[in-house]
Amino acid sequence: MLDIVALRSLVAVADCGGFHRAATTLLVSQSAVSQHVRRLEKVIGRPLVERQGRGAVFTPDGQALLGEARRILGAHDDALRRLVGADRPTVTVGTTEHAADLILPAVTAALPGHQVRFRIDRTRRLDDAVDRGMIDLAVHLAEASNATGVPVGSLPLRWYAAPGWQPPAGRGWPVVAIEEPCVLRRRALAALAARGLDPYVVCDSGYAAGVLDAVRSGLGVALMAETASTPDGVVARPDLPPVKSAELLLRARNGSDPRVADAVAAEIRSALGVQQPGQLVA
Repeated sequence: MLDIVALRSLVAVADCGGFHRAATTLLVSQSAVSQHVRRLEKVIGRPLVERQGRGAVFTPDGQALLGEARRILGAHDDALRRLVGADRPTVTVGTTEHAADLILPAVTAALPGHQVRFRIDRTRRLDDAVDRGMIDLAVHLAEASNATGVPVGSLPLRWYAAPGWQPPAGRGWPVVAIEEPCVLRRRALAALAARGLDPYVVCDSGYAAGVLDAVRSGLGVALMAETASTPDGVVARPDLPPVKSAELLLRARNGSDPRVADAVAAEIRSALGVQQPGQLVA
């Protein structure tokens, strides 16, 4: 039997470009997504997805199942909407990968009466999606966009490296970063250069997951958004120059419900510890 939850994970791997981003979008662990795919492979009896570097490539059998999965999920979700969810409007929210750890749970909490769908992408593509009406809301780094939006707080930034890692003698400081254009990449290089540490990019990646993988392997240091807990396999480096927090903006598409945007903004501010209007300081 083809499990609905497992099929949803398979589609997320395809849509998000890998297991890590699929797990972030679905609000589950990466191991859970892997288990779902293995469960489907056991049912089909053949490999469906093969890891290739930091990404995932679908086999011909995987591509065939992916098409069937989309049809099955479409029928399943349509049936649910007809039977129990006709009065629950759908809201699609986009966010950059830097902020996803905080934003996804906050948005879900802000919209209990809605069906919430997420898109994790680069700021410029999120801006374009808002302008074209493809998503209802977008949360991204203010510095990476020329569009106007509502300030919702700032994202603390922190340096990370592999445990015990030290820069190679006489060669400056190797930096791992997301490929250009990237606000954190520019800030990292500027902060280290101002300290006279002679930074250079040793590895760049299209996604934050790839940055973490490179840092874990000992290639260099990375400036990343601070999360509730330190990512596995890396440690914070408080000895490196502090970098100011990155401001976040919330954008809403034309014609979207302002009450939805207000609820999401309030929940994100709460998650980031921003004082709300009328709130007393303890």
